[in-house]
Amino acid sequence: MKVFTSVAAWNVYREEVAGLQDGSLGLVPTMGALHDGHLSLVARSKQDNAVTVASIFVNPTQFNQAEDLENYPRTADADLAKLEETGVDAVFMPDYNGLYPDGYTYRVCESAFSQWLCGAHRPGHFDGVLTVVAKLFNIVRPNRAYFGEKDYQQLQLIRGMVAALFLPVEIVACPTVREPDGLAMSSRNRRLGAWHRAQAPGLYRSLRMAASADSARERLQQLGFEVDYVEDWKGRRLAAVNLGGVRLIDNVPID
Repeated sequence: MKVFTSVAAWNVYREEVAGLQDGSLGLVPTMGALHDGHLSLVARSKQDNAVTVASIFVNPTQFNQAEDLENYPRTADADLAKLEETGVDAVFMPDYNGLYPDGYTYRVCESAFSQWLCGAHRPGHFDGVLTVVAKLFNIVRPNRAYFGEKDYQQLQLIRGMVAALFLPVEIVACPTVREPDGLAMSSRNRRLGAWHRAQAPGLYRSLRMAASADSARERLQQLGFEVDYVEDWKGRRLAAVNLGGVRLIDNVPID
């Protein structure tokens, strides 16, 4: 497994990959604090591509609260060990100046869907997401990029950006990976205390069992969740809640 921390070093490696007989390259973008959900994306990429690279970068531009950025778990050594066990070919770990030499004066914005759901509660969040993903696509130049369905609004916005900007990358959506009790795997879960961790699976159960978004919202409030939103949209029920100071999101398909 090769680890790259600069764009220049990555570019040399990327040219080597392009010279392979099957030069297909898959990218799994992450912010670290890896769990089995991330590793499932790596596994899928390894099935589809000759070379798989994972990126690790805690992207400050997508955090609308300084405290949230400060508390985000950073576990680089453990992450690299997990990735090496999966047999990933390369890891791209840039620093802020490497990805934002302009200081984030140039950015990618979406003016409609990004203002709803999570975007309504996290101003500027999706500008940061789309900007960093566009940068990673331009640097890594993957044939395919892999994203989990847990971050469903993010997935749709990235698909829309790729189409709108004619970016030559296939976006591959992968199913949400869950704990045995149904809680969607997330790097933020490790911030839950024992009591709140026991309550957290109620989010998934409420979304699945409720007859409507309104009834799901009421059920979540009864269970002690602070609800940002529950909405039904194009065959999905999407929700964001706060529990013990930790923001959790999830979604489920609906008829």
